[in-house]
Amino acid sequence: MSAEEPEDGLTEEEEENLRYFVRIGQTDLDGTKSVERSLTDMKGIGQRTARIVSDASGVDRTATFGLLDEEEIDAVVDVVENIEDHVPEWMRNRQHDFYTGENTHIVGNDLNQQRRQDINRMQMIDSYKGVRHKRGQKVRGQRTKSTGRTEGTIGVNVERIKQEQAEDAAAAEEGDDE
Repeated sequence: MSAEEPEDGLTEEEEENLRYFVRIGQTDLDGTKSVERSLTDMKGIGQRTARIVSDASGVDRTATFGLLDEEEIDAVVDVVENIEDHVPEWMRNRQHDFYTGENTHIVGNDLNQQRRQDINRMQMIDSYKGVRHKRGQKVRGQRTKSTGRTEGTIGVNVERIKQEQAEDAAAAEEGDDE
């Protein structure tokens, strides 16, 4: 379903009140989806975390996100901004932080920024993972002999060989004619 087409079964009044985009932090979420499904579009929030957020905010997780009242949307935003209070410690996405040693849960653009900083730190200290990131190779121990090739075809290019043979034959005929 696209953002342009509202859900089937909506009355005209609901269609007028439907907010197609709901902004949380710096992320625009689709207002035509359910609360749970729409929250999963935000980085750092999966299905399980979205269910916890909707339960903690007291909002029906199957309700259309764009049809919620301002108070309900504010409740969801408040829970997302203070997600560490509602998510158990084992479920947080940033455990044993390198600098602080704390367990935190990061969402949105902060997650992208933190990930870039971690990769940059690994590259600066020349750890194994940092060197692999610098070279653009696989980092987590995947097989590289037969997969992940980016330079194009490795095997024999039959068409190019035939073309070169035809050019050599044409050059040889011209040499014989002279």
